[in-house]
Amino acid sequence: MEEWVGDLWHRWITKTARRDHPEAAVRLADMEKTLGVVFRALGGDAGLRVAAASDQHHGARRRLLERIAGTGLRSAHAALDMETLRLPPSIAYFADRSLNRDLYLWLTAVAAHEPPPSAHEWIVRNQQATISALHRFPGLKARYDRLVAAAIAERIAPETMPEDEAAQERAVRAALTAPGTVPRLPTLSRPKAKALQPVPLWLYPAPTALPRGRGGANQNPESAGAKQEEAERKQYQAERVDMPENESPMILMFRAESILSWAEFVRVNRDTDEDENPDAGAAAESLDKLSLADDDGQRVASKVRFDLDLPAAAEDDIPLGPGIPLPEWDYRKHELKPDYCRLQPLLARGAEPMPLPERLRRPARKLRSQFAALAPARRWLKAQPDGTELDIDACVRIHTDRLAGQHFGNAGAYLAMNQRERDLACLVLADLSLSTDAGIADEHRVIDVIRDSLMLFGEALGATGDAFALYGFSSLKRSLVRFHEIKTFADPLDAAARGRIAAIKPGYYTRIGAAIRHATTLLNKQPAAMRLLLILSDGKPHDIDLYEGRYGIEDTRMSVIDARKAGIKPFCVTIDREGASYLPHVFGPGGFTVLRKPEELPTKLPLLYAQLTGH
Repeated sequence: MEEWVGDLWHRWITKTARRDHPEAAVRLADMEKTLGVVFRALGGDAGLRVAAASDQHHGARRRLLERIAGTGLRSAHAALDMETLRLPPSIAYFADRSLNRDLYLWLTAVAAHEPPPSAHEWIVRNQQATISALHRFPGLKARYDRLVAAAIAERIAPETMPEDEAAQERAVRAALTAPGTVPRLPTLSRPKAKALQPVPLWLYPAPTALPRGRGGANQNPESAGAKQEEAERKQYQAERVDMPENESPMILMFRAESILSWAEFVRVNRDTDEDENPDAGAAAESLDKLSLADDDGQRVASKVRFDLDLPAAAEDDIPLGPGIPLPEWDYRKHELKPDYCRLQPLLARGAEPMPLPERLRRPARKLRSQFAALAPARRWLKAQPDGTELDIDACVRIHTDRLAGQHFGNAGAYLAMNQRERDLACLVLADLSLSTDAGIADEHRVIDVIRDSLMLFGEALGATGDAFALYGFSSLKRSLVRFHEIKTFADPLDAAARGRIAAIKPGYYTRIGAAIRHATTLLNKQPAAMRLLLILSDGKPHDIDLYEGRYGIEDTRMSVIDARKAGIKPFCVTIDREGASYLPHVFGPGGFTVLRKPEELPTKLPLLYAQLTGH
């Protein structure tokens, strides 16, 4: 009975104490793409992505019912850093759903006009961003005024607060209603004064970089190796600490009765465990700050297995030459690092020549018949001023016009033979990273789809006579960018080339910038008038030595820009459903396509080629 009454009380007091309006909530997942477009349209940095912010303990004054229910302690704040615009995962601040949606749009507008870093206070910087946004886009003024009026109505009145807290609240209200009038935020004079109430219309400072502990110099870069679904990750505040030293992992280094709460960090020394904690995510959600420690150079079995997965030289693909040094773009320093990467051309070891697989022969015949019409052929041009034979139809028209008194001369009365040529060269660059080992429909993997695509694409282009080459790439840090030679421009598409296609296998990571730069060099050697670089990818640029996030995206973008400057047309075909969030920045709005069904790639790739080449 007590449990039933307690549960009833808990549910009632929690629901009564809520200040938000869940029935009017707007989710970031539903607006993420729209906000990304709005952010860039308003002048925001095109390289930034939109993602969810995590809840933080604000320490502000709460209403009586919230204190009784123990709710209202945390809120998600919008923030902007060099890589990400963080927005609340959902907004239910107002009872009007349209106002919650407008709040997302307003936060995006403020972020697009965030002033450069300076020594100004947080409240001053938000006022500057507000003034700039309203000055450039006056149509936002009415929407902003409605948001301010609704936000002030939801805040605790300053008359109910102590004087120092009330002074801060009045300053915030003045800054919201008349931006630019508040030069600083009043300080709190009482030791136990509450923090400022969250201001949903403003951006909060982004968490600073983690300071290194004493183990920072020995940090293992391979610990960052797993690809992550970044669009669904949240941002947490964190601190760097040292790993406690204790040779007895089963002995507690603290008094058990001193544990007060899960939010208090306790250095529990424990032996390394291979199994992931299934409750780790839920525990992280309840923490205000994550404490991180380096591994002191210790390597667990998974890292040993990773090293053992590297093939021996006798089993690996055959290297072609000593490797090629290539530059890499560092967007943080705005400089191109010369000879920063090393690309190693490779040839598949043990690839056996093979015919076209039986399952691909029927679609191959269909594609060859379609693309045969694009092959160079001789044709007669009618109604020419000069030629080897008379155009009978044109002569009849000329004679008829002359009898009618409407035509003079013999212009356009001949047939001329024309040799139609296709001056094209295409290089296909396929992503062979470990992520292509993922399964798709009908027990197939992404790498199987890529193999079929390369074979059918080669069959289709063989019917046109266009020059084409096939390569694949993967990477393991900047010192080893693997560049697989499948078919060069000089090679025919024969049984040996098909054998190399069948021999490709997934592995390692995706340092795509270096691969594009080398592909650009290969295409530059082709004398064709039109040079096309087709990139097949299944995810974002990523490697285990910090080549991830915006760093990888910006390097890829710069390699694409350099390719276009060289007269090459890059185009990306991806099966990454999140590709629309970053590919417009990398390849431009018309430089990519996203395939929702990976299994359609083999048949759609040749047709896409025909569209790109204008035939």
